[in-house]
Amino acid sequence: MDFIAGAIGGGLSTAVGYPLDTVKVRIQTERRYRGIWHCIQETYRTEKVWGFYKGISASVFSVSLISSVSFGTYRNFLRSICKWRYGTADAKPSKLDIVLAGSATGAVRVMLMTPSEVAKVRMQTQKPPHPTAASPHPASKPKYQGSLHCLRVIAKEEGFGGLYKGCSALLCRDCSSSAIYFLTYSVLCNWLTPEGKNKPGFLVVLLSGGFAGVLAWGLATPMDVLKSRLQTDESGPHKYKGLIHCARESVRQEGVKVLFKGLGLNCMRAFPVNMVVFVTYEAVLRFTNHLTDEK
Repeated sequence: MDFIAGAIGGGLSTAVGYPLDTVKVRIQTERRYRGIWHCIQETYRTEKVWGFYKGISASVFSVSLISSVSFGTYRNFLRSICKWRYGTADAKPSKLDIVLAGSATGAVRVMLMTPSEVAKVRMQTQKPPHPTAASPHPASKPKYQGSLHCLRVIAKEEGFGGLYKGCSALLCRDCSSSAIYFLTYSVLCNWLTPEGKNKPGFLVVLLSGGFAGVLAWGLATPMDVLKSRLQTDESGPHKYKGLIHCARESVRQEGVKVLFKGLGLNCMRAFPVNMVVFVTYEAVLRFTNHLTDEK
């Protein structure tokens, strides 16, 4: 049930946070925007509301799948670690156990999510063709006509490796942030739950999930910036030769502050998104457990 609960929570959370994610990606990858509000205004002016939801179909599917794998894998890793260290899978895990299980979960998730992340970022940063004075109508269709079409084009033009652009940055981002994510949630739930109660209340789950998301994304933002830049570096003469080169060039051209582009948006989006993830996850688990107990 961990897998099913995680999938439902992940799908719902995507719908909540996707518009802000689009704005975040555009700010991280394009220097023409003067700030969050300017990016929102320009996106709406040129692409209307749909501009904020580009690539959402692949994202809902992939986030549901990844969230399912994340929660299911995390629980299984945690049980395995407890069984190895304490002789039983039901032993209370230490903070180190949670960190190890969270880091391993992040690594597994990256292997699954990188292609959909590449497609999402390409779709989010793609601009519609505009008419010119010489040609009053758009000259051609957009390069990517949908998430699946985007994946096919990338595979054709850039090979299999193109689908895994930014994988190194994603590994650095997700292994560390997943460890912090699950650790923060566990610590806050234990701290805020009154003595004598076996499970945290839903308000505790909401607050713990929200703050866990904010802290994890605060840590992850520098690698998230580099990941987005690597993934928008399309076929042809590449702007970046790899993760280190991308970091060096970005800092050289725009200063250290470039690594924190989108930090405010990440934190704003993380709180409601992860509230939804965890409260949905807990609700589905408790509902299914209740049905099982009744039988």
